[in-house]
Amino acid sequence: MKNFPSRKELLNHINTVSFAVDDIQLYLDTHPDDEEALAYFHKYKEQRVKALKEYAACYGPLTIDTLDESCGDRWTWINEPWPWQEGGC
Repeated sequence: MKNFPSRKELLNHINTVSFAVDDIQLYLDTHPDDEEALAYFHKYKEQRVKALKEYAACYGPLTIDTLDESCGDRWTWINEPWPWQEGGC
């Protein structure tokens, strides 16, 4: 049996890296040539994508980007508890 991080741990990590990505995007809007900031953006963007994929694999997708293509013609992901519902967080 594989040990998965808790929903809460993953959501906290996703929130943290998402904040970093959003914040650095705002900075890059006014400083587009800052190579250090751009490297920071790429680092945290990759961490965010990885965390979203991990969450989707463990608990179902949070965004349409991590929706499993195996759902085919059915939206089966809606059958899982939503993050704000009992058992979701």
